[in-house]
Amino acid sequence: MKLNIALLAGDGIDPEVVDQAVKVCDAIATKFNHEITWKPALTGAAAIDAVGEPYPDETHDICASADAVLFGAIGHPRFDNDPTAKVRPEQGLLKMRQKLGLFANVRPTFTFPSLIDKSPLKRDRIEGTDLIILRELTGGVYFGERGRKDDNNTAFDTMTYQRFEIERLAKKGFEMAMKRSKKLCCVDKANVLESSRLWRETVQAMEKDFPEVEVSYEFVDATAMRLIQWPKGYDVIITANLFGDILTDEASVISRIHGSYAFIFCGQ
Repeated sequence: MKLNIALLAGDGIDPEVVDQAVKVCDAIATKFNHEITWKPALTGAAAIDAVGEPYPDETHDICASADAVLFGAIGHPRFDNDPTAKVRPEQGLLKMRQKLGLFANVRPTFTFPSLIDKSPLKRDRIEGTDLIILRELTGGVYFGERGRKDDNNTAFDTMTYQRFEIERLAKKGFEMAMKRSKKLCCVDKANVLESSRLWRETVQAMEKDFPEVEVSYEFVDATAMRLIQWPKGYDVIITANLFGDILTDEASVISRIHGSYAFIFCGQ
């Protein structure tokens, strides 16, 4: 098999991390007679420093024509600590997700026997954990209308979802649950947010198409607690962009593997 893989090394220590990932991929390719052509491209703070924007058109063209993208985490303290910065590394990540149609972020969490006692959580709480959080990636508050008003004294970010965005993410979740323990949990804030009520309404309507899947519904604040108390109670979780961003980093302490690394579905 011949593969063209876009190589976006990221910022900070991530070029070092990605370099090791490349070595692993090359070793696998050698063992199984594959051929990988790596195509480096700039993104994040490195791209801002080089060309003034975090996701240049040249980088997009390389990603769009590749079979896969190996992506390192992006960001830099000089942007994090400057709330007035007009161009930020994370804008490149959002632009990439949107332009490539990367709507589903798959974040597995499971325990490693060699690391289980390194977790800050007790062994009896986390041993045997094997769950997946499926985070919606191209909608919600990160992509909604935003701005300032009242002489910059009021700021707003709008969480907007369309039904089709929820349906395509939920369909992936149902299909994944069918291949695992047939348990799906939809995490939202339907007691407060109208967008979450649309999530719950949409998933409930899809239950009939997957009658073998046991579906539950939880508020995100309750899940944040139960994910630490009882992670083995979950199998597949589906949730909105913002909630998934937070919960996956919380889940990363279970396995001691940082939650920034992910598998991503591309397109429909």
